[in-house]
Amino acid sequence: MTDNKSPNRRSLLKGVAVAAGAMAAPMVATAQTTTSLRFQSTWPSKDIFHEYASDFAKKVNDMASGKLKIEVLPAGSVVPAFQLLEAVNKGTLDGGHGVVAYHYGKNSALALWGSGPSFGMDPNMLLAWHNYGGGKALLEEIYKSINMDVVSYLYGPMPTQPFGWFKKPITKVADVKGTKFRTVGLAVDMYTDMGAAVNPLPGGEIVPALDRGLIDGAEFNNASSDRLLGFPDVVKNCMLQSFHQSGEQFEILFNKGKLNALPAELKSIIDYAVQAASADMSWKAIERNSKDYIELKKSGIKFYKTPNAVLQAQLASWDKIMAKKGGENALFKKVLDSQRAYAERATQWQNDYTVDFKMASNHYFGKKPAKKA
Repeated sequence: MTDNKSPNRRSLLKGVAVAAGAMAAPMVATAQTTTSLRFQSTWPSKDIFHEYASDFAKKVNDMASGKLKIEVLPAGSVVPAFQLLEAVNKGTLDGGHGVVAYHYGKNSALALWGSGPSFGMDPNMLLAWHNYGGGKALLEEIYKSINMDVVSYLYGPMPTQPFGWFKKPITKVADVKGTKFRTVGLAVDMYTDMGAAVNPLPGGEIVPALDRGLIDGAEFNNASSDRLLGFPDVVKNCMLQSFHQSGEQFEILFNKGKLNALPAELKSIIDYAVQAASADMSWKAIERNSKDYIELKKSGIKFYKTPNAVLQAQLASWDKIMAKKGGENALFKKVLDSQRAYAERATQWQNDYTVDFKMASNHYFGKKPAKKA
């Protein structure tokens, strides 16, 4: 017979007692810590662009399952739209949503992520250059040179922006001269060279300025934004197609310290949320812009194609800007050289491979020639 007091027996009984006690003890839930980040967009709350910012935040919040929450405030809630970069850098805001061209005044090279014809690259191709052709490293280099301790994510290729809204249609290059016009980024230089008097107003100030006659014309971005901001209430003519901002995309900014403090899991969620939001934004833009374009037509807005002579004048002005700014700013030239090299290869591929979609569209929806009797 085994002695109940043997070492092995005593250990076994002790183990059973401990296990039983553990089962009887109440389960104590560990509270989950939520990291909250306060963002501000550079857009009015009613603009579809602010909606895009909120869409990105929702994707992060949903995937983070309560571990991370991004709150997005509209422009002006904490700082004016054009002061977003400094606010994120200082930590006044944890992050923000805008466009790189809004930081143009700090280094002219920043406007090259959107302003100008981008050597024939469309917005998605410019994002390809940014993510795979060296653009991301160049943007980081520029931010470091101006002491901005931020992390930038570019996403959301924007459709080609209209030349702008005018009280009278632009029929020739001479019509641009003397026009008081709103635009931003290096488009300021382009239109100044073409003879316009340019005022780089934030989005929310454009329509009031048009209404009061402080400016004669303005561009913002797309049919949905233009309609929501009230352009059709004060101006009835819109010129479509332009090279002034034909390759722009959005920027999501984070304060570097706040981002680096997050665990790897949450950083990965942010990274993939950016990519998901980029695709979703592209699809939503097609859906909403096309509907709003039709509604604007129904309301009596007149749309005109920008004359080729004006488009050629834009390209000629852009050539002057590249030569001048590239000579003054080594980083500007560095970005241009990188974009040019990438575009020479990428545009050749795209132009050779892409079919003429307009041919198919006209086949199905264009006016049919009258049948002979």
